[in-house]
Amino acid sequence: MEEHWVSYNSGRHFLQIPGPTNVPDRVLHAMSYPTIDHRGPDFQALGADVLERIKPVFGTTNPVIIFPASGTGAWEAALVNTLSPGDQVLMFETGHFAKLWQNMAQRLGFEPELIESDWRHGADPAAIEKRLSEDRDHEIKAVAVVHNETSTGVTSRIAEIRKAIDNANHPALLLVDTISSLGSIRYEHDAWGVDVTVSGSQKGLMLPPGLSFNAVSDKALDASKASRHPRSYWDWQEMLGPNDAGFFPYTPATNLLYGLREAIDMLEEEGLQNVFARHDRHAEATRRAVTAWGFDIVCANPAEYSSALTAVLVPDSVDPDALRRTILENFDMSLGAGLSKLKGKAFRIGHLGDFNDLTLAGTLSGVEMGLKRAGIAHQSGGVQAALDYLAETAGSAAKVA
Repeated sequence: MEEHWVSYNSGRHFLQIPGPTNVPDRVLHAMSYPTIDHRGPDFQALGADVLERIKPVFGTTNPVIIFPASGTGAWEAALVNTLSPGDQVLMFETGHFAKLWQNMAQRLGFEPELIESDWRHGADPAAIEKRLSEDRDHEIKAVAVVHNETSTGVTSRIAEIRKAIDNANHPALLLVDTISSLGSIRYEHDAWGVDVTVSGSQKGLMLPPGLSFNAVSDKALDASKASRHPRSYWDWQEMLGPNDAGFFPYTPATNLLYGLREAIDMLEEEGLQNVFARHDRHAEATRRAVTAWGFDIVCANPAEYSSALTAVLVPDSVDPDALRRTILENFDMSLGAGLSKLKGKAFRIGHLGDFNDLTLAGTLSGVEMGLKRAGIAHQSGGVQAALDYLAETAGSAAKVA
C-alpha cells in the first residue's frame, strides 16, 4: 500500500484553554432544535424558564439580564447602566482582563483609578478600604473587581472586598466580573453584597460564546434610573419590561438559550455545591502535578488559588509558546498562552466546565509528554502525583441533594 500523509487527527481535540470550554453533547444537541418565533408562546416559556432558573447560579433572587454578546458586552452594560459621564471608578489590577476593563471604562468617558499589583495576588481588601476611606466626598461611584482573573489563575476574595467597602462607610457600588468563575467557583451575588455581577456563557456555563449576563441588585437598579450615560442596546430598563413576560426587546439568541436551558439542567442535576467541589478537586490535582514537575504557580497566595485554571510560570530558558505548539502539533491539545505581562513567561491549563477525572488525566499527560518531547528540563512524576490525589479523593466528597 502506498504511504501518504493525512491531516486528520483521530480522537477528540483537547480544548484545555481557560475558555471557551468544551461544549457538552447535550448542549450541542439542544442548540440544534429548530429556531422558533421569538414573539410566540413557545419562546415565552423558554425565556421565562431560563431567566428564572439562571438566578440561583449567580446566588441571587434579583433579575439577571441576558444579552446576545460576549462577556465584554456585559462589562460595558455594567458600567453604562450604573454610572454617569466623568464618574470615578476604583479598579484593581489583578491581571490582563482587569486592565482591559479599566481601558473600556476610560474609553466610555469614566475616570478609572487603578490600584496596581504584581499579578500574582487578588484584589487587596485592605488597599480598597484605605482608598475609599480617603474619599471623604464619595467621588468614587463604583469599585470594579475581577473575581477570577483568567490571565493569572488568581481568585479575589469578594466577600472581604464588600466588607472593606462597608468598613469605609462608603456608598460605592460593587461590580464584579465572574466570566471565568460562574458555574465553576462558589459565588454568592446576594450574600456577598454585590451590585452588578458580569458573566459570559462560554466557560463554566458550558456554552459557546454569545451570551452575556448582568445580575443586578436593587441598588444597581436605582443607579440605572439615575445614570446619565447614553445607552440603547445595553439599557437594563429596556430589557426588564419584556423579560417580566419571558420576552426580549430585540431578536434574542434563541438557540443559545436552548443550550442555556440544557446547561442549567446539567448544573441542577449535579448540584452546584458538587460542581464547585469537583472543580476544587481537579484544581488541586493540577497544582500537585505542576509542583511535582518543578514549576511555580503564578498565584502566590494559596487562599486565592483558582479552581477554574492554573497558570504555570516557566524558567527564563523555556519558551512556553513553543511548548504549547509542540503539544498542539503532537497531541492535539490546546493550552492557554501567557497574556500581556505574562507573555513568554507562563502557560495556562484550563480545568473547568464539563470535566472529569479522566479528562484531567489526559490533559496533564499531554503536558508531561509535551515537556519531554520539547526537551524541557523538569522532574518526572507530575501526572502520577495528580493521579494519586484523584484516586485518594475519588468519591470522598459527599453528594449534596
